[in-house]
Amino acid sequence: MDSGLIDWNNSLPDLPLQSHFYYFLENKFLMNRRSFVQNSSVVVAGFTCLPFQSAGHLHGRPFKLCLNPGAIGVNLNQHQLLKKAKEFGFEAIIGLPNDLLDMDREELEDFTDEMKASNISWGSTGLPVEFRKDEMTFREGLKELPSLARQMERAGATRMNTWIMPTHAELTYKVNFHQHRDRIKEMANILGHYGVRLGLEYVGPKTLMTLHKYSFIRTMAETKDLIASVGEGNVGFVLDSFHWYCAGESDTDILSLDVSQIVTVDLNDARTGFSADQQIDGQRELPGATGVINLKSFLQALTEMGYDGPVRAEPFNQALRDMEDDDAIKATYEAMTSAFLL
Repeated sequence: MDSGLIDWNNSLPDLPLQSHFYYFLENKFLMNRRSFVQNSSVVVAGFTCLPFQSAGHLHGRPFKLCLNPGAIGVNLNQHQLLKKAKEFGFEAIIGLPNDLLDMDREELEDFTDEMKASNISWGSTGLPVEFRKDEMTFREGLKELPSLARQMERAGATRMNTWIMPTHAELTYKVNFHQHRDRIKEMANILGHYGVRLGLEYVGPKTLMTLHKYSFIRTMAETKDLIASVGEGNVGFVLDSFHWYCAGESDTDILSLDVSQIVTVDLNDARTGFSADQQIDGQRELPGATGVINLKSFLQALTEMGYDGPVRAEPFNQALRDMEDDDAIKATYEAMTSAFLL
């Protein structure tokens, strides 16, 4: 099936290096990213190997451990993703837009039946619309969104995510804000007809905010303003521990949200030897690898507010990406389950 969507495994737009990194985020890593982030490390040897079962419910936490393969340098299609989730004990999987669109009704029904039989739920699906560029690019990407949202509804998938670039070469904050508001509102309205929520991920590092001439949203408070301005009830947050840390936020900020506002959660750690303002967005660590980020406070706040949705690792880590696929998946599982026990 020719869905009209970008082939995320083989296509790359003409963007600066750090913007390439975020282009991958838009689709939640449906391709191998080994050529981008360099000079980062991963600490996995010290993790205790836990049983591959019920990881998200360890220590009374109701989170669902979600496998997001592209974020750890693993390239899987939707069927392979489900197989690996079952094999390693994950409780949720992300949706891959092109793969979902390629399934006919019978295949999709069989796939979701297999998920249910394995007690695996849907995580979040990357928004496959480039809404940060010119109007023509936005309109072209918007064409397939109703078809994808309809397919997600059939599959019982209710979460979609995108990210906010914290800088722009041409648009001032005000102009960029209005463009984001209008375009997100239009996309959210389409998704809402199919019961799909859209999570917005603010991107915290100051090093990325200064990439272009004009800075833009990089904090939870600013994202709240944008969501309020959009005015659609199905728009909420993607909470990422790395961005939360880089933005200088605390558990109080998390607890200022209603649990219904959180669409999905990303769990990461930061590199040692750098302040929050010096962190590079494409160079992170697996959860709990360094202890730089107070993941205990982050997770306790989510637990206190009653969040029970998917939690993914998104470390963008060179050492992890250099591993064999199964080793990377296992290391990610062990890091996340260890973090849940903090």
